Amino acid sequence: MAMVRVEPVEVRVRADWFDGRPREVTLGGRRLRVLEVLGARIESAAFPVVTGPRTLFEVETADARFTLAFRHRSRRWTVESLDISKAA
Repeated sequence: MAMVRVEPVEVRVRADWFDGRPREVTLGGRRLRVLEVLGARIESAAFPVVTGPRTLFEVETADARFTLAFRHRSRRWTVESLDISKAA
């Protein structure tokens, strides 16, 4: 079980209204419900000026584990890495 870094891919994410945690990920037309948020890291102290601060979430779905990044300046969600060993 190893996370594989991928080229950041833009995805649609439905987040909780109050705390901003991801609840559902839409990737390639498939909607995946987030079963558990395993961790969160706010990167607001040191970040490139061009991209701005971001928050990383490691989430577990029924098919895979994802590292999702929310870029605050552009308000976009991307997949940074994934582990699909559960599906194999």
